[in-house]
Amino acid sequence: MNETDLTHLRRCVDLAREALEDGDEPFGSLLVSATGEVLFEDRNRVAGGDQTRHPEFEIARWAAAHLPPEERRDAVVYTSGEHCPMCAAAHAWVGLGRIVYATSSAQLGAWHAEWGVAPGPVAGLPIQAVAPGVPVEGPADQLVDEVKELQHRLAERSSR
Repeated sequence: MNETDLTHLRRCVDLAREALEDGDEPFGSLLVSATGEVLFEDRNRVAGGDQTRHPEFEIARWAAAHLPPEERRDAVVYTSGEHCPMCAAAHAWVGLGRIVYATSSAQLGAWHAEWGVAPGPVAGLPIQAVAPGVPVEGPADQLVDEVKELQHRLAERSSR
């Protein structure tokens, strides 16, 4: 993981913070072209009741509609948290390239256990268990504490 990766991951964490401050779950993601241009960014939008409104899923939809297959393959998805199985499958089905994440599903699961948060309805599988052909890099040790704090704020808010 290089400084460019960390710069993009920091933006993902900023988007996650924006989501949390807007009453949503703290996740944010970017789609970056092979030339380094940010093509699309989004944050979680599940607070309205549609639990599929993950930014990684929105990226897959956007890429399928706007990029030819070779540009999708060469693009990188950056995200504050490792893709869930739904998002990993969407990523693989549309043929996107490398994924770089700040924190892993295993870390999130451990934090939830530590805080007494019940597991969600879908298993927190690693991306490569769902999409074994996708190159993956993460977590980013430099950002773990910041993401953990955002997730902890969500857990506290949800327990009220």
